[in-house]
Amino acid sequence: MNRTIPTLLTPGVLAAELAVPLHRVLYILRTRRHINPAARAGTLRLYHRSTLAEIRHELNAIDARRPGQVRHG
Repeated sequence: MNRTIPTLLTPGVLAAELAVPLHRVLYILRTRRHINPAARAGTLRLYHRSTLAEIRHELNAIDARRPGQVRHG
């Protein structure tokens, strides 16, 4: 049996991939109950790569409600 180990991302890596400050990603992860970690390693939360799209969507929704803000992604 050939098992592959999934690549999981930390919030810091998610922020780097999205090119946004870490505090914005942490805010989304803290306030959006539908975005859940795929795994935990101690207190560290780890996320699937597909979470990037969900976070990008939430960031764009926040930016759309703010007049004069630059949209990401």
